[in-house]
Amino acid sequence: MDTDLMATQLPVMLEEWQSTTGWQPGAAQLLQFQNFFDLVCLANKSLNLTRILEPGDFWEKHLWDSLQPVLTKPDLQRESQVIDLGTGGGFPGLPIAIAYPDWAVTVMDSTAKKISFIESGLATLELTNVKTVVDRAESLARNPLHRESYQLATIRAVAEAAVCAEYAVPFLAIGGTAILYRGRWSEAETVTLTGAVEQLGAKITEIAAYTTPLSQGERHCIYIQKELPTSSKFPRAVGTPSQKPLSQRTTIAAPILPG
Repeated sequence: MDTDLMATQLPVMLEEWQSTTGWQPGAAQLLQFQNFFDLVCLANKSLNLTRILEPGDFWEKHLWDSLQPVLTKPDLQRESQVIDLGTGGGFPGLPIAIAYPDWAVTVMDSTAKKISFIESGLATLELTNVKTVVDRAESLARNPLHRESYQLATIRAVAEAAVCAEYAVPFLAIGGTAILYRGRWSEAETVTLTGAVEQLGAKITEIAAYTTPLSQGERHCIYIQKELPTSSKFPRAVGTPSQKPLSQRTTIAAPILPG
């Protein structure tokens, strides 16, 4: 690996981890975080994984940001089947896999080059609890091996919240939780999302607001719990959720049956 990259050290931030999440990474996890950073920096020369490569920013906006919404929720602290949708360079899926080595984490992205980057780095990171998938959420959620099979689904702000919910909720088993990672949030978004998740057989259980520990950036995480099986009409066809997001007023036409 490039020696210049190896000389760039991530901050350890043990006190910040402890004070903000009640958790600290061990020595092995700190090494995994460092190796992950090195791999991203190296791959970013040819892949557009992230613009956040300054060590302190990477720690805050990729590692801490990925883990804080999980680490601070005691009801999520159990062995779990997790899927990270639209993982990109591996966020938040790989930090979760590092922090929770007993969890089985599936990372999915529609860009094959990004998944290839993750696959190529798993041995270096010594991660044996990660599986990779190249696919779109709309199609993978109809695969019986994945539909309603996960206790936790994570998705960063790849689209508006109702779209993210339609992507994520079909993957959840009954009682499972989806975490929507967002920046700013408004009451109007809450109203729209409430109507959307009800159609998916779920409910919003919490909207958590917090600030990042170094730059004081604004963050919100929306926690959605699956209550009922999701109708087979969701998710809709590839591209439809983003073109026509669910809302309180969305209606889905019933299929035309032969006479």
